[in-house]
Amino acid sequence: MMPLSALTKPTTDPTLIFEHFRNGYGTELLTVACTDFDIFGKLAKGPKTFTELSGETGLANRAANVLFTALRSMKLIEIDSVGKYTLTPEAREHLVPEEYFEVGGYVGLVAEAPQVRAMAERLKTNKPAENRKEDTGAAFIFRPGLESAMDQSDSARRLTMALAGRAKNVAPYLAEAVDLSGAKTLLDIGGGTGIYAIAFLQKNPHLKAIVWDRAEVLKVAGEMAVSYGVANRLELVPGDMFTDPVPSADVMLLSNILHDWDEPECLRLLKRCADDLLDGGRLLVHDVFLDDDLGGPFPIAMYSAALFTLTEGRAYAAEEYRKWLMTVGLKPTAKITPTMVHCGVLEAVR
Repeated sequence: MMPLSALTKPTTDPTLIFEHFRNGYGTELLTVACTDFDIFGKLAKGPKTFTELSGETGLANRAANVLFTALRSMKLIEIDSVGKYTLTPEAREHLVPEEYFEVGGYVGLVAEAPQVRAMAERLKTNKPAENRKEDTGAAFIFRPGLESAMDQSDSARRLTMALAGRAKNVAPYLAEAVDLSGAKTLLDIGGGTGIYAIAFLQKNPHLKAIVWDRAEVLKVAGEMAVSYGVANRLELVPGDMFTDPVPSADVMLLSNILHDWDEPECLRLLKRCADDLLDGGRLLVHDVFLDDDLGGPFPIAMYSAALFTLTEGRAYAAEEYRKWLMTVGLKPTAKITPTMVHCGVLEAVR
């Protein structure tokens, strides 16, 4: 039987499917902005800084970033000339309480819907959603003393294969976008099925790769390596990326990893990578990117809400990543190379 190819591209673009799937978060965020946090009533009294508005609403920084970015991407709030949040004309006319053409009450008709109440709770607590009963632990969060679904055989397989659905579409584009012809070893951190590493291996016959993830997840990656005919060049290393020694490599890949974590954890993980990256090595941040002014775009703002709901992270801007990369001693490039389904890759060199 011929090995599978991770370099075969889909004939159609699945991006629209992901947008439809995530757009429901817009309803939830707009509703709680009207009903739970009175964003439009507060801004009707005058422009406010991020600190002032988050303080008045009681939102932590991560929660405030997700909500305010979403509302900006909806063109309901904007930043004025002195850097303060203010209402757009549409929001001032239609979302300020008691205005003649106000429709906030209409939006509020779904305020008691379970998913809206759940979003309000997530924003107020700044914590991910509780796990579903069929899971045996947190899906994307690894904390000492916290049971993880990725450490349980059945749930690890189900979640890993679910995430692979998007990765299979994106992997051929990532392998094409990044030249690894001069690299020796690629470390795929939190690599799941290893499909990104596999695509790079098939693109570069000289390359070796390491997938570093939880032990139960790597059982799936091992099966994938065999199916794609690269098992002899793909090493599977179980471990915790925040505590265990970082495997040695001249290229490290963080593909859709950092968006699962809040800023301190992102900086901590990048510091670990930078400290162990070989001299002259490259770090690849493959992720979605908000605009540098955190005003959108709308599809990424909706994805950020999804990440906020399920993980301890959110979507970040390229400028945020560049600041962190420079802080840990790496030199980020100015260019982001697009791949697929809103993703792109930002490179940094040690």
